[in-house]
Amino acid sequence: MQYMEKKRLLFFGLPWTFTKYTVTDEFITVNSGLLRQEENDCYLYKIIDVRLETSLAERIFGLGTVHCFSGDVTDPDLKLQHIRHAKEIKNYILKQSEEERLKRKTLNTQSLDGSADMDAMGQIDSCDL
Repeated sequence: MQYMEKKRLLFFGLPWTFTKYTVTDEFITVNSGLLRQEENDCYLYKIIDVRLETSLAERIFGLGTVHCFSGDVTDPDLKLQHIRHAKEIKNYILKQSEEERLKRKTLNTQSLDGSADMDAMGQIDSCDL
């Protein structure tokens, strides 16, 4: 399954921006810009948690903002801003990210203080030596 959405203006939900989001089975791609284009990818297995935010104006125009919290270095809080079908996309990302972690046999653990465990980031803990 694949979702393609454009970032929209909050005013009537019109797609007059130059940002396009593509969500596939394996990754999320954000293409933005008109004169200077930028493309940012994030693998779904790196996504730890997903949050949906909808302001009053977004609810009026049927939009939402999906926050993808990931272990990605370039964008740890990837935002899909002012998109349609936000709840459906959020649920898909949450489900698919879990499936991708299981498929790649990737385990994401956190320590009690909330920081990521070094083993989950691919580094060796000093107490393992």
